[in-house]
Amino acid sequence: MVWKTRYNVLSIIFVAYLLCYMDRMVMSTAIPFIAKEFSLSPLEMGAVMSAFFFSYALSQIPGGILADKFGARAIVTGGLLWWSIFTAVTGLASSLKSMIVFRVLFGIGEGIFPPAAFKTVASWFPHREVGRANAIMLTTNCLGPALAPIFVAYLVVEWGWRMVFYSLLVPGVIVAALVWWYCKSPRASEHLSQEELAEIEGDRVTKTSTERKMGFKQLIQIPLVWKCFFTLFFFNIALWGLMTWLPTYLMQVRGFGIMKMGIAASLPYLSGTIGILLSGYLSDRWFKNSRHLLIVFGASIAAVFIYLNAMAVSAEMAVLYQIIGFFFLWIAMASIFTIPIATLPSEVAGSAMGLVNTAGQAAGFLSPLLVGYILTVTNNDYNYAFIMFVICLGLSSLAALTIGSTKNTNASEAGAKKAG
Repeated sequence: MVWKTRYNVLSIIFVAYLLCYMDRMVMSTAIPFIAKEFSLSPLEMGAVMSAFFFSYALSQIPGGILADKFGARAIVTGGLLWWSIFTAVTGLASSLKSMIVFRVLFGIGEGIFPPAAFKTVASWFPHREVGRANAIMLTTNCLGPALAPIFVAYLVVEWGWRMVFYSLLVPGVIVAALVWWYCKSPRASEHLSQEELAEIEGDRVTKTSTERKMGFKQLIQIPLVWKCFFTLFFFNIALWGLMTWLPTYLMQVRGFGIMKMGIAASLPYLSGTIGILLSGYLSDRWFKNSRHLLIVFGASIAAVFIYLNAMAVSAEMAVLYQIIGFFFLWIAMASIFTIPIATLPSEVAGSAMGLVNTAGQAAGFLSPLLVGYILTVTNNDYNYAFIMFVICLGLSSLAALTIGSTKNTNASEAGAKKAG
């Protein structure tokens, strides 16, 4: 295989997204120690973990619009610098109030990043490769959380929880510089040959040559966008509930020490990484026009293993069920994020993903709070939270069924007709 310039761009965006998830997920692992220092209740712990999602969700649509207007490179670079600074500032928090304020500010920088990252993939890869490229980028959504517990556990033992946040500033600045230097648009890149540019744009000609220019007003009239919106909303209630509370659950319910928790909390994400890569391969190879079936399949099977985790008698079986459940969760997640960028023209990919991801991050804001409330009123009975996750995955599967085949879907024409 000949190494292409677009693979370098994907590698840089991969590292940027990995940092994105590392920076957000260290809170989930550090929160038991922060709660001990600040004497936080479960509901207050949930508030700290949800604070990030408040601004993160609100920044999705602006981030997508800005990426489409000013280019993905500027937004990715700016977001990286912003969130890296406020990750470090989080280590200076002295109270619940200051912690929440810092997390809200942190979320602004991370919120504008994903739409620009998805737009980068949509701009740099032919449509026939978008599923696999997107899946490779999305593995960071698992690798970041997989690395975070081990990373946090080591630093907490050696230097305390504040050092966790300080240590992530310098890597963010370095990656931001790489993005600015290398990740221009394909037509503006001095690293890209004319042959590769033609390869990237070749399979878009017939799809985009007759399309009218689509704006955000037309985009929101496309049913596909809203079907993906609600699919992701219900899915992320379950996913972010699990991701934010899993370390605390392992320590409080399963009795794990900090180092054992770090390893056990990482394993489900490693299996999820395999699930994402498999999903990308299957999506492009056999489910190109029916990616929604992978969502239904993955979410449904994951729901079964989440329930089994709740009912498991031994801690070891609970971790095994988590590992299997996360494998199927991320098969579904990869397809949810691939459908919009594989179906819509790349010119509006940023805005489309910003709108869809708003639903996911609104769910991310609600989920930790809902779990914290459930634990408060049930005297820390996590089983009720797991039941909520199972129900939400069922609703996500039903929403995914409405997406149907995209074989004959030309979303941009639909939007243009409505605009005319």
